[in-house]
Parts: sequence; structure tokens; C-alpha cells
Amino acid sequence: MRTILCFGDSNTHGTIPMPTLDGLGRFGHEARWPSVMGAALGAGYEVINEGHPGRTTVLDDPMEGEHRSGVRVLPALLETHQPLDMVIIKLGTNDLKNCFHVSAADVAFFLDRLVRVVQGFDPAVRVLVVAPPPLLEVGCLAEMFAGGAAKSQGLAAAIKAMTDRMGVGFFDAGGVIKVSPVDGIHYEAGDQVALGHALAPVVRGMLDA
Repeated sequence: MRTILCFGDSNTHGTIPMPTLDGLGRFGHEARWPSVMGAALGAGYEVINEGHPGRTTVLDDPMEGEHRSGVRVLPALLETHQPLDMVIIKLGTNDLKNCFHVSAADVAFFLDRLVRVVQGFDPAVRVLVVAPPPLLEVGCLAEMFAGGAAKSQGLAAAIKAMTDRMGVGFFDAGGVIKVSPVDGIHYEAGDQVALGHALAPVVRGMLDA
């Protein structure tokens, strides 16, 4: 059995696009991209969904709480779910909130730190970093992410440069899906499915290499 940990934010959690700030719904288990990917991979793979709404790479959120920082919780999750064959890191969108004032290049360096945490835990674990699609400044989250849309246009390239340097896997989610026009951050049901199907052969290829 090959075990894959999906470490992400609300879009890994399966949050439904939000028409209002209090509309935090969630797609059913089988409709979330990690579950779709797991079904596409088939027997012999265990896919663990560790998506947390609001999760950042390394930043302490002044409104949501320090527990939303990925670097704070990743070591515990690696220990909890070991042994692992792969960790998929899909973060970066929440770092582009206006309150953090960071660049796409900054986010790539933050992701570098998370990759190093995984490699320090077990150098044999394969790492795949998934760049999120560009965000939009629309709907109820527009003010929260003010300025983030322009920054997000350069995020995939910055992350790709980091993964090349680190020698780990890279996938650009923006090549297959887009964010919802409802809130500019989350994915519609069809995009959750599309991402899961797109990642399955990438994961299989990395683990079989």
C-alpha cells in the first residue's frame, strides 16, 4: 500500500465557493480532489486529505489563529501518518491575503521551507508541490485578497523555479482548472474532479519512477 498525504488549504478540504462570508459549505467526501485522485489511482493507494481552510505556508494569521500556519502543524502530521510514500503540498493562496503583504517569490521561498521539513523527516518521501491557479478579486473575499490577483499570476513560475532547484515534483493546477467566479478563491465541483483526475497520473509516475 502506497500512502499519500495531501497537505493543503480550503480547496483540499473541499470548501464550496462562498456567496457570503458565513457560507462555509463543503463538498462531499467523494467529490474532493484528493478522493477523486485516490479513486483514479485505484487499489494499492491510500490518500489522506489534510486540507484546512485558511491554512498558510508559514505565516501566522492574525485573525484566524496561529494554528493555520502550515509549518507549525506539518511535523505532527508527518509523524501521525507515517510511513508515507508521498506528500503533496498545495498551498500559497492564503499567503496572498492583503494582510500579509508578501510576493509570489516570498511564497515560493515559504514552500521551500515546507519541502525541507518533509525531506528532513524522511528523505525517501517523494514531494509534489502543486501551484494553485490564479485567484480573482471578486465576491465576498475580494477585499480580503485585495492585490492578490496580480501577485497570483506569477505564483506558478516562482514555485516551478523553487521545485527545479529542490529537485521535487511540480504541477501547475492553473493549467487544468480555474477558480470560481463566485468568490475568486474556491473551485467548482467540476474543477475539483478535473484536478483529481489530472494529478493521478502525475502521482503514479513519480512513485513508479
